[in-house]
Amino acid sequence: MSETDSPIFQPLKLPNGTTLANRLCKAAMEENLAVQPGQYPGTKLFNLYRQWAEGGVGMILSGNVMVDPAALTGPGAVVLQKGTDLAPFREWARIGKSGGGQFWLQISHPGRQLYKSLGETAVSPSGVELNLGKFSSLFAPVRALEEREIETIVTRFADSAEAAQEAGFDGIEIHGAHGYLVSQFLSPLTNRREDEWGGSLENRARFLLEIVDAVRKRVKLSFGVGLKLNSADFQRGGFDFDDARQVVEWLNGHGLDFIELSGGSYESPAMQGNADHESGGSTSSTLAREAYFIDFARDIAKVADMPIMVTGGITRLEVAEAALAHDEHGFGVELLGLGRAMASDPALPRHWRERLKTDVTLPVAGFANPSLKGLATMALTKQQIERMAKGKAPGDGGSATMALLADQYRAARRAKRYRDWRAAA
Repeated sequence: MSETDSPIFQPLKLPNGTTLANRLCKAAMEENLAVQPGQYPGTKLFNLYRQWAEGGVGMILSGNVMVDPAALTGPGAVVLQKGTDLAPFREWARIGKSGGGQFWLQISHPGRQLYKSLGETAVSPSGVELNLGKFSSLFAPVRALEEREIETIVTRFADSAEAAQEAGFDGIEIHGAHGYLVSQFLSPLTNRREDEWGGSLENRARFLLEIVDAVRKRVKLSFGVGLKLNSADFQRGGFDFDDARQVVEWLNGHGLDFIELSGGSYESPAMQGNADHESGGSTSSTLAREAYFIDFARDIAKVADMPIMVTGGITRLEVAEAALAHDEHGFGVELLGLGRAMASDPALPRHWRERLKTDVTLPVAGFANPSLKGLATMALTKQQIERMAKGKAPGDGGSATMALLADQYRAARRAKRYRDWRAAA
């Protein structure tokens, strides 16, 4: 299939009137590279995003940008709130758009998924602690949010979106997946409230809908607003496929430019993909392994009035092209998110366009314990990102054990600097 025939390299007009050059998006990953003190973007993030911008992707999504300085997904997370100095953000936006693609910030609140080392108390809808076995002790104590705090967080999301627009970004994506705060409100496992923010799915979805509406009221119609949503928690009794479909239907007409579907949480890390990367097997079985959420995304597209994007372990050109295929009624996925694949090869879109390379191998930790395997696999990807932030090629991540130890060492140093900054503030 030639470049002109491939669905990957067809432009996509978004509901806000802007057009993406192709159907590939550099998906969000945890970076922890903020300048400290202050939690600003700086040289490391500029180096990293310059490589991704030059890679030929139609859209770049940043890693988590936090709406509250007291609630970070990691000690090196960027914070953007009302009153933040926007100068470094303007430079970050300029670099991220320098390759011709759009650059959107993913804005987020971790809720209960907050590391204890940060020295803060975590908040969630109902104060339900994380259950990660022996790794549970890594996370902060959790308390339930009061109603006035919920309303304040909604405003914080709108503040961050407005600041992103002023800094020159093309849009924002609200992180409503992976067990972070919005996802915690949606899930009956973590939302056991008995007020208007809990109970029925309609009440559990209220927090998300309030955020979307608050953001849309603050920004121009041409400024993009997206959402990352779990297709399911992948935990018994949790948020499921039918719930996600209903939430998407409720979101119709609320001004979203796309919905990215993923799944899982720290307790059930389905977002790391389902690929085992064994050789052999048919294209259909490869698609099932690598495009983990494609089938559900195609179903969701039938009820959505916005484009659907899917992220989840795609590493092969043939799988990406198959994933974008539409059914006989014209329904299908419009955008593909490449996360870990672009940490292994930041120029993967260009390589696919030029047919120089058709797949990429991702580093995977070989530990038997699922939680340890998840943490170590993330550490391998972070090791690649750290290399790129220094202007180097990403490499293969190295030893999983050494990557995990190095990640813990860096996190400990950054956590101390973060605690010092918070104490001074």
